[in-house]
Amino acid sequence: MSKLVSGSGVLDVTTSLQCCQPLGREELSAADAEKIAAMFKALSDPVRLRLFSRIAAQPGGEACVCDIQDVGVSQPTVSHHLRKLREAGLLESERRASWVYYRVAPGVLAGMAALLSQTV
Repeated sequence: MSKLVSGSGVLDVTTSLQCCQPLGREELSAADAEKIAAMFKALSDPVRLRLFSRIAAQPGGEACVCDIQDVGVSQPTVSHHLRKLREAGLLESERRASWVYYRVAPGVLAGMAALLSQTV
C-alpha cells in the first residue's frame, strides 16, 4: 500500500488519489487538498522529479540507485531525495546486497493521471 507522510500522519496515497474527481470537475475538500498537496510537494523539487521520472521510465519498472544517481548532485543528496520520495509513498525500495533498487509504488502513476485527467 502506498503511503503519504504529512504533518498529521501517514496517508494512503492510492486512496488519496482516488478520493476525488479529476481536478477541474469539482472543488476539492480541505482534507483532500492537503493529501494531494503533500504528494505534489514531494515532487516539487527538480532533482526529485528527475529521479522519479528516471525510475518510472526504466525497463522492468525498477532501477538500481547506481543507475540513476547521475543527476548533478552528490550521492548523499541523491539518497536524501530518494528517501523523501519513499517517505511520501511515491517509491518503494528493496536492498539487494550493497545496492538499493527503487520502483514507483503501485497505483501512483495511474492515480496521478486520473487526478489530472479531464476525461475520466
